[in-house]
Amino acid sequence: MSVLRSRPVLRWLVPATAAVAVIGGGAAIGTFAAEAEPSLPPRTAAQLLVDLQTSRLEGLSGTVVQRADLGLPPLVGLVPGNDLTTLLSGTHTLRVWYSGPERQRVALLDTLGERDVIRNGRDVWTWESRTNTASHRTLGGAEAEKPVPEPAPSPPATPQQAADLALGAIDPSTEVSVGRSATVAGRDAYELVLQPRDRESLVHQLRIAIDAKQHVPLRFEVLARGSDQPAFEVAFTQVDYQRPDADQFTFNPPPGVTVTEESAERPPAGRPGHSEPAGDPQVRAVGTGWTTVLVARLDEAVGGKPAGGKPAGAKPAGTPDVDMSKLLGGLSAVSSDWGSGRLLTGKLFSVLLTDDGRVLAGAVTPERLYQVARG
Repeated sequence: MSVLRSRPVLRWLVPATAAVAVIGGGAAIGTFAAEAEPSLPPRTAAQLLVDLQTSRLEGLSGTVVQRADLGLPPLVGLVPGNDLTTLLSGTHTLRVWYSGPERQRVALLDTLGERDVIRNGRDVWTWESRTNTASHRTLGGAEAEKPVPEPAPSPPATPQQAADLALGAIDPSTEVSVGRSATVAGRDAYELVLQPRDRESLVHQLRIAIDAKQHVPLRFEVLARGSDQPAFEVAFTQVDYQRPDADQFTFNPPPGVTVTEESAERPPAGRPGHSEPAGDPQVRAVGTGWTTVLVARLDEAVGGKPAGGKPAGAKPAGTPDVDMSKLLGGLSAVSSDWGSGRLLTGKLFSVLLTDDGRVLAGAVTPERLYQVARG
């Protein structure tokens, strides 16, 4: 199981932060319990990168805890029933199982209930405990080579997913170094540190704790500029490298479950309408690396008028009801030579909603958004 994929870190940082333009909350969190630093043989950053690229696993299972404190403003309640609101704040527990590229399972265990995604060969099952509904999909062609998707639109569900994305950000704009050794889930680990050189990025550091023997990411942390506490972290609290039993990847429908068969062309349940920003013609990226800004048009301008004089489109199915007047009233009014609008900021992101119907988002300072809006 290779843990290196060439995908920029902003593929998850920016889309996730753009989505939270209509959410709030963000309970305070603490770091995972610290343990004494283990004494490990020295390794360079280049050696750790090779370790990540060449790591292979026969199997893995464990418990993962995800914590987020994005520093969002108090806009709670404006997006009722939105699962993304919950996933981007507070603490969440997941169970993961891996038995080769064709057998994987992720279960999100929360106050919302349990959500599972199970990959067994070409069969992918999803299950939602709250509604006792499930979907089944048979993979075909290139899809069969892809890993199991996350159980819902969310930030990375495991340290490995996060590390895969973050390592794609390594370029001349990134300083790579070795941090302090650590003990994570009872395992000795090295720490790889990625740090943007560009001061317009709100990201201070990405820290990846790597199992000293298995070379698997055990913990992933994102620190914002000016803070020594993670704004986002995901870590194993328990891990076992034995191959899980085959029964873990067999979906046994509970009594009364409603099962929907999905075609191969449809996106998997739990990821409705999901697409990468690079493939969306309505979203364009400005800049590269850590200071990339995504720019899109809104159906309605900030003032409530149709953007560009065009009628607002129909609301997509599943879109939560939002009181835009209350939402916008809670954001800071800003204006300059680029125009006027409203600004939402967090520890790791900035989002600008302009009165002419644009939305600009990135893990960057507001000044960087103004620069793009001006151009």
